[in-house]
Order: sequence, then C-alpha cells, then structure tokens
Amino acid sequence: MALRGVWQLQKLIVSYCDWGGSSRGIRAFMETHLPTFKEKNPQLEVVTQVIRNQHPHLHGVYKNHRERVVCVRNLTLEDVLLHATRLRNSLGRKVVKLRTRHVTRQPSVQGTWTTALKF
Repeated sequence: MALRGVWQLQKLIVSYCDWGGSSRGIRAFMETHLPTFKEKNPQLEVVTQVIRNQHPHLHGVYKNHRERVVCVRNLTLEDVLLHATRLRNSLGRKVVKLRTRHVTRQPSVQGTWTTALKF
C-alpha cells in the first residue's frame, strides 16, 4: 500500500524447494504469475531463493525496517498470488489489537448499544 504516494514494500523474497511437494503451488506461481507480478510492480524488488528441504514462504521487507513472513506450504498458485498481493498492499506496521470496539473519552453509563433487544 502506498503511504503518501510511496509504496512501502521494498523487497519480496520468494523461497522454495525445487523438488518438494509442498512447493508445487509456488513453483507454478513462479512460472505463470510472477513475471506479470514483476511487470505490474516495477517499484518492487523480487528475489527468488532455492532452499532445499524447507517449506516455501514469502518474505516481505518494508521501508520501516519491518519484515513479514508468510508460509505458503501446500497452497495453490492463486492463493500464493493472493498472499503476495496482500504483502504488497500492507504497510508493514505492527498489528495493534483494540481492546474494545468503542473508543471514547466518556463511556456511556447505560452500557453499549446493541441491536439485539428483547421487549
């Protein structure tokens, strides 16, 4: 995703095994969809690594020096493309979990509003 017009993902590292069965989908992705993925994203550096006897994974390196690793073991080529696109579209920020759905300075005395009312 672009933050102020600058794409945040700098490098995408595709690691796979050249003979393992769990890398079947990522090898098909590299043959069919990876060249067009590179053409559509010229700002992105795509590196492929052959790592034998390991499950395949996608490794994203962002401009804020954060890294995300996604395991793509036994996934189809469409699912691998989906994960690569999600890595490209994310900002690389740390995931922050909100404690409640409502963020307010003055919480209601009556409680949270809900649609499931019974009269």
